[in-house]
Amino acid sequence: MPSPDRRPRPARTVFLGFALVALLGTALLLHPAAARGPGGATVMEALFTAVSSLCVTGLIVVDTPVFWTGFGHLVILALIQIGGFGVMTFASVVGITVIRRLSLRSKLTAAAEVKSFGIADVRALVLGVVRWSLAIEAVAALILTLRFALAYGEAWPSALRLGGFHAVSAFNNAGFALFSDSLMSFSDDPVILLTCSIATILGGMGFPVLVQLGRHLGTPRLWSMNTRIVVAATPLLLAAGTLYITALEWSNPATLGDMPWHQRLLNGFAMSAQTRTAGFNSIDTSAMDPATWLGMDLLMFIGGGPAGTAGGIKVTTFAVVFFLMLGELRGAGAVTVLGKRLSRAVHRQAITVIALAVGLIAVSTITIMLRTDFSLDQVLFEVVSAFGTVGLSTGITADLPTSAQLVIIVLMFIGRLGPITAAAALALRRRTLLYDLPKERPIIG
Repeated sequence: MPSPDRRPRPARTVFLGFALVALLGTALLLHPAAARGPGGATVMEALFTAVSSLCVTGLIVVDTPVFWTGFGHLVILALIQIGGFGVMTFASVVGITVIRRLSLRSKLTAAAEVKSFGIADVRALVLGVVRWSLAIEAVAALILTLRFALAYGEAWPSALRLGGFHAVSAFNNAGFALFSDSLMSFSDDPVILLTCSIATILGGMGFPVLVQLGRHLGTPRLWSMNTRIVVAATPLLLAAGTLYITALEWSNPATLGDMPWHQRLLNGFAMSAQTRTAGFNSIDTSAMDPATWLGMDLLMFIGGGPAGTAGGIKVTTFAVVFFLMLGELRGAGAVTVLGKRLSRAVHRQAITVIALAVGLIAVSTITIMLRTDFSLDQVLFEVVSAFGTVGLSTGITADLPTSAQLVIIVLMFIGRLGPITAAAALALRRRTLLYDLPKERPIIG
């Protein structure tokens, strides 16, 4: 029997898989054919773009449609798709396709990545991930292609390229756009904004939720607690974000102020959806009120559903901590959610995720502020956007020094993997205590 230190480490395998694909993407983007102009991309430009693509973030240091060639766009699109699937999930798809089966190690690593509760259903879940991804991307691509061709006069090959790229980018919550102003040119187009927003919402709900809804859409009693929480929390957060952003930016002439009321509502909803965690922007994010940024920080921090294309601490973690706090205030002996009792291991895990996330964001914000002259509002927004793999920015990304951009790269990487997965992957070894220490309570509060 292998020693505990020699056992398979799914978290480390996922971590190394992402790192290797990021390096491969960097190498491809360094090729002269990937960038326009003499000399091609620098190592930092290629590395930042590759990590941002693979971690489905969308933060950029160069103008995507202008700087990169068609080959560069293809590399970015491939990295987005692999990152959306998950590197090990993508490898599992290849394994199923080529050898028609998965090894035990492959099942363990895929289960760790898609947050499956066991390995028995990993094959079905992986195949479900592929079917849902391709189906939603195909529908979104069809709608966008028709819109670009019929409403904007794009030639069919160009319309197909634009429609396909933005459909993949939206569903995978990447936020990369082939327009220099993201989606600001389409702030009055409900077809494009709503298509990208709906694809973003579906991708951000999480693959286990999509697969379960596909099987039991009409029978909610068969939904798991995870599905129920995500389905309940998603519209609440979307509505809250829409009301918050629209209200605070209603009279701002640089964002929503000069639009008719229905267009303000449309863009308020689109920005709320993209804050969870896609990164397209239909209005100028850099011109928003700092109070709006702060509210968006909270939405980006929460993120979407687990085991999907969204980042953040996830709505399930937020819900667990909310009910934990509610139970403590009520003096309840156990924490219950939707008629089920949560184990204490779930309490610890949720608190750990939030503590690690807050600590990482605080340290990163301080580090970048010591190296730049940007305000706390701007730096915090950038840091939370990177950790939440959102991609929205106040416009400072390209102006950050190399050291600060490296901090952002680390944040995007950890944000995509999740704090616990990243910490488990970097842990030197596991320790299993064979004894319990005596209990004692400090004074809390």
